[in-house]
Amino acid sequence: MDQQPPEIMLQFCKAMADESRLKIIGLLSAAERSVQELASRLNLKEPTVSHHLAVLKQLDLVKLRADGNFHWYRLNEEMLRRISRAVFSRDNIAKLAVSAEAGGSERKVLDNFIDGERLLEIPVSRKKRLVILKWLADFFAPDISYAEAQVNAILKLHHHDCATLRREMVGYGMLTRDKGIYRRSPQSEWRTAGR
Repeated sequence: MDQQPPEIMLQFCKAMADESRLKIIGLLSAAERSVQELASRLNLKEPTVSHHLAVLKQLDLVKLRADGNFHWYRLNEEMLRRISRAVFSRDNIAKLAVSAEAGGSERKVLDNFIDGERLLEIPVSRKKRLVILKWLADFFAPDISYAEAQVNAILKLHHHDCATLRREMVGYGMLTRDKGIYRRSPQSEWRTAGR
């Protein structure tokens, strides 16, 4: 399993996106089974079952044991655990979500400055900082009013310097401030240059 978590997750999700393969995994989790038995239980043709098993075997989710003319398949529980640890951790899911939403150059900035949901450092470059501020803006709901302490608490989840980030978000028009109450502005009102 030498691929990166997003690629493994994509392959895993594609493999599991088929109802027949899900059923095969379910049956194999209970006991070792032959192609013939799986075909009979699932009311599928043997070549169809063999195709599904080949897809699962590419991810090493099933193991094959030959016994004369019969091939017996079983779930590779260790690989399932490894995929789960490598892919479905909170940090990797957060990275995948960030990558999916960002364009090519923005994705690179986010990958360089974010670890899970933590901002490693505030970029010096205005262009890169804008990408980070856009990412942070997604943690604020547009229809909710926030006290300054609430804004600080949300930002501190991502970086210790909440005051700088808060001021920058106000400067770019991502957050409005009125009498100590903050609201997220519509994205159409955000500025591409700070104050």
